[in-house]
Amino acid sequence: MAIPNNEAKKPAPPCHIAIIMDGNGRWAKNRGLPRTAGHAAGAEAFRKIANYCRTLGVQYLTVYAFSTENWKRSQEEVAGIMKLLGAYLKEALRDMEKNRVKFCFFGDLTRLSPELRKLCDQAQRQSREYDVQVNFCLNYGGRDEIVQAARRFAQKVAAGEAEADALTEGVFESYLYSAGVPDPELIVRPSGELRTSNFLLWQSAYSEYVFMNVLWPDFGPEELDRAIEEYHRRSRRFGGV
Repeated sequence: MAIPNNEAKKPAPPCHIAIIMDGNGRWAKNRGLPRTAGHAAGAEAFRKIANYCRTLGVQYLTVYAFSTENWKRSQEEVAGIMKLLGAYLKEALRDMEKNRVKFCFFGDLTRLSPELRKLCDQAQRQSREYDVQVNFCLNYGGRDEIVQAARRFAQKVAAGEAEADALTEGVFESYLYSAGVPDPELIVRPSGELRTSNFLLWQSAYSEYVFMNVLWPDFGPEELDRAIEEYHRRSRRFGGV
């Protein structure tokens, strides 16, 4: 006789989860530490969440790593963030065959240092055959993405390679950084802020947002579980009844 399982089976997680990694600076300030210490703690939180998403079976994880507006921060802070990103990519390249995570970058990488661009390109090339995908939004802004996509389509039209009247939502999506990636079902924003901050403006049209009052460095698997539970409580009708 089969032994009944009293533990309810968890529903499958969303295929694509996106996260606005916010609150590093406040986390550091609360502890009397420099903001760079907060970013280091945030990087460690990302590692834990990326690994946990893979364990759950999430196919796509998109994270807001550095926005087009973040260049307004102090030179020291920006340099610290870029240093952390470079160190993470070097580590990821060493462990790529073990982790088997596909890397993708959304954003205008031309403003990054040549060394960092090379690491991004190398990570993307070496991981292209893997299945689980992490999208890093780096020097990224939702409005800028839409403008760049419109510009690329207009150039095709001007060159006689596309017809303006043929533009549809599907065609336009093919010009976005996220071309070929399904839209996120769930977008999580820690830190207690209640805004989208120019993140995935096109892709989030039907995403479920979950805002959480926890700073990103303190965000762990338990918080992600709570966000997914909230997602499953939502009724996703996409404009229907």
